[in-house]
Amino acid sequence: MTTTPAHDRLAIVTGADSGIGKATAELLAMEGFDVGITFHTDEAGAEDTRAGIEERGQRCFVARQDLASERAADVVDELATQLGGLGVLVNNAGTGHSDASLDLDFARWRQVLATDLDGPFLCAQHAAKYMRASGRGGRIINVTSVHEHVPRFGATAYCVAKAGLGMLTKCLALELARDGILVNSVAPGEIATPMTGADESEAYHRERPGNPVGRPGHVHEVASVIGFLASPRSAYVTGSSFTVDGGLMLMAAHGHDMDSESWREI
Repeated sequence: MTTTPAHDRLAIVTGADSGIGKATAELLAMEGFDVGITFHTDEAGAEDTRAGIEERGQRCFVARQDLASERAADVVDELATQLGGLGVLVNNAGTGHSDASLDLDFARWRQVLATDLDGPFLCAQHAAKYMRASGRGGRIINVTSVHEHVPRFGATAYCVAKAGLGMLTKCLALELARDGILVNSVAPGEIATPMTGADESEAYHRERPGNPVGRPGHVHEVASVIGFLASPRSAYVTGSSFTVDGGLMLMAAHGHDMDSESWREI
C-alpha cells in the first residue's frame, strides 16, 4: 500500500476580510498554515485579518479578487506563487440577493451565479493543478449554505448557485481523489456575520426559538469544521457536505417560524 505525503500547510481563503473567512484564516494560522487571503471591497478588514495571522507567527499575503470576473483565478496563481505552493483552498467568498424570481433581472442573476459558482469553479480548477503538481495532494473546501440543500423564498439565484457548488464539490471529489485531493463542502445555516446583519457577539445572545439549538451560529463554529477538513484528520473524507446549522434543516416539517417554540409541543 502506498500513502500520499501530508499536503502542504499553505492555504488560500477567499473572502477573508470578515466573518467565516476571517475566522477560518486565523484558525489555519494557529494550526501552522501560511495563508493567502482575498477581499473584494473591504481592504481594511483584510489587513486586520493579515495582522491576526502574523500575530500567530505565520506569513500572510493579501489580494483583491472579483469572483465575477473571468480572471478570478489569477489571484489563486498570484497567492500560490507568493506562498510557494498550495495545499488548501477554502472557497468562502460569495454574495446573495433578495428578489422574487419573476422580478430578478438577468444581470443580477448572472452576477450572483458568477460570484457564487463560476468564480469558485475557476479557483478550484487552478488550485487543484498546483496540488496535483506537488504530488502531495491537498484539500478544497467549498463554503455553501443550508441552501445547497433546501430552497429559500426570494433567493433563487443564490440557492441555485449554492446547489451547483454542492454538486461541483461531488464531481471534483470523484475526479481528484486519486491525486490525494479531497473535496468537501461546509453548509452553514444562520451565522452571526456582517452578511446576515449581525455582530459575532450576538451568536450566543440572539434568540431563535425555531432553531433546535435556539440561537444563530458563531463564525468559529463554522471555521472549526473547515479546520478539520483542512487537516490530516479528514484523510478519508471526500465528496461530503457538512451542515453547520444548529439543527435548522431538521425543521423542514415544522416550517421556519423562528419566533415560536410551538413546534416543541406534542
